Order: sequence, then C-alpha cells, then structure tokens
Amino acid sequence: MDDKLRAGSLIDVPRGLAGVAVAETAISRVDGDAGFYQYGPYSAVELARSASFEEVWHLLLTGRLPSAEELEAFRARVRAAQESPELGRVVASLVRGSGEASVSPLAGLKAAWPLLSSARGLRPVFDGAEGERLADAIELAAAAPVVLAALHRGDATPLPPLPGRGVVANYLHQVTGEVPDAAHERALSAYLIAAMDHGFNASTFTARVIASTGADVASCLAGALGALSGPLHGGAPARALDSLDEVGTPDRIEPWLRDQLAAGRRIMGFGHAVYRTVDPRSVLLRSVAESFGGPHVEFAMAFEAAAERVLAEHKPGRPLHANVEFYAAIVMELCGVPREMLTPTFAVARTVGWTAHVLEQARDAKIIRPSARYVGPKLAA
Repeated sequence: MDDKLRAGSLIDVPRGLAGVAVAETAISRVDGDAGFYQYGPYSAVELARSASFEEVWHLLLTGRLPSAEELEAFRARVRAAQESPELGRVVASLVRGSGEASVSPLAGLKAAWPLLSSARGLRPVFDGAEGERLADAIELAAAAPVVLAALHRGDATPLPPLPGRGVVANYLHQVTGEVPDAAHERALSAYLIAAMDHGFNASTFTARVIASTGADVASCLAGALGALSGPLHGGAPARALDSLDEVGTPDRIEPWLRDQLAAGRRIMGFGHAVYRTVDPRSVLLRSVAESFGGPHVEFAMAFEAAAERVLAEHKPGRPLHANVEFYAAIVMELCGVPREMLTPTFAVARTVGWTAHVLEQARDAKIIRPSARYVGPKLAA
C-alpha cells in the first residue's frame, strides 16, 4: 500500500469518510447496526444510568473505573484545577463584569484554553511525557464548566462550591443560580455521560488531527470546539427546541413536518450518520424525560412519533429516528439549562472525550495527512 501511494496513486473513499477506519482506538466503539455503543468494556448507556460523571471521566482517560480512593483523589485534582489562580485570571480577562461577558460562552472557551495553556506553560504533546499530558488534559477539561458558566452569568466570581457535590451539580448551580435537587443532577449527569464520546465524530477527529501534529492539548481542544459549534454537530439541540416552538400545538405537527420536507429542509434532531436503527442515547434520554413528565415532554413524544412516521413515508428504506440531540434538548431544558447554553453544555461532556483521544493520538508518531483528488482546471499552456 505504501509503495502504491508513493507512486502517486490515490485511494477513493466515500464522501465524508463514511465507513472508513482511519485509526485504532480503545476508548469507545459504536455499532450503528445494532444500536449500541460502549466506553472501553462497559455499555455507555448503563454507565450513564449508574455511574458518576467523574467515574466515567476517569475511565475514558485511564481505561478503567476508579476505586473509591482513586475517585476521591481524582475529584480533588479536578477541584484544584477549577480553583487555580491562573484559571481565575483567565476568566476575569473574558468577563467585563456587571453581568456582561465580553464574548459568548463558546467563543470564550475557545480563547480560554490557549490563554490558560500559556499562563501555565503547557508544552506540546510531542514534548511531554504521558503523565504531563494527562495532567494537562485534566486541567483543561476541568476548566470548561467554570469558563462556560462564568461567561453565561457575566460574572468572573463563581458561586461558592456546593459542599459534597460533584462537577455536574456545581455546573448546574453556576449556570442557573439554584441548588439542583438530586433528580436534576442525575438527569443532567446521564446526558453528559452519554455524550462524552461517540466514535470519530467531526470534533473528535479534529482533535486527533491536531494532536497528530504534536500540538499542545489546548490547541487540540480549541480546534475540536470549533467543529462542535457547527449547526450540524453540536448546534442541533437548540434547533430541535426551536422546531417544537415553531410547531406550537399537536394538531400542527404533521402539517409542519410535511411543509419542511417539501421545502427540502432537514428535521433537526432526526437521523444519524452512523445509526441505522434507534439511537440508544435517545432511548436513554427519552426515559429520563418521561420520569419528569408534563405537557412539554408529551408534546415532544408526539412530535417524535409523527416525525418518524412522516420521514418513513418520505424516505422509505432509510431509517430516520430521533437522535441524541432531540431528547438532550428536552432533558437539559427540564434541568433548567437555558437554550443558549445547550451547545456549551454538550461541550462540557465532549471535552472529556476529546482529551482522551488527544492522549491516545499522542502515543502515535504518525501525522494524519490525507490527500485530495484534484478536479480543477488543467494547467494553462
């Protein structure tokens, strides 16, 4: 194969690299035909139901769930990173004060990571040992919920940490200003764990490409966040809620769906690039939403049923089910997360997966450097 490539021949692959394995990973596996995905040796959905955010964070970074002692040490490490003077100064530089941030939460986080990296003197992964890379990964991922919540509030001074509560409860507290009850903490935790990693999605692949150059962890995360911000990736949850608002009432669901499809528009929150059956994350989050109940959840379920029926008519033979973004939006809204913070909250989760992939990619000295087939005009005579 290498000899053929050196000779100038190219390998044609599907658009978007669909179905192409570009690397090996021990972090997660997605089976799109069976509707299943796993983190290491564990079902990701079962972890979302039973484990804590910090436990799964530790698993993705190290390949194993922590003991009780390791978990406490890991939580202490995260708290120290979130309370570091360097992070406080970076956040203060991005917040004007008086309830106003100088940039949006996502833009601020993209700036905060390189600023924090510079302030802490973090080195490129090419130069750092495994332990140093791990420390950088934990510190930068721990910064994400702090930066995002502060920029949302427009206040560089965080609310006092909740005694004995973890990352998820404190993030909800910082975003909403309210002390979350156990049900809301558990619901948001289930979503965040389910969203931590999901194969070589666009943002994760971006992180790995940058890591393959030997760049520092902050550069990898900033690039990945840029990919996540796109409406076809991390921006979908808010657009799913916008659709529900636009429909308004149950009797308008089907006519609205048919109008959208007739106009060639996408139904946000439905269909997936990998799953050819029901998205297991959607099933999980629908059950979480049902546990709260209420008219909004009932309306969402009615919309899901109608959308899947109309989409089956519109594109027979192509399964188009609700994906994770649809019920993620419902669950986050039920937990009090404002609409403008849906994609930033997704970023809190996916940052953990990005750092795990950066660490894994850093162990491979081969730079990711594909080719393109030129289809432009011929060389002028």
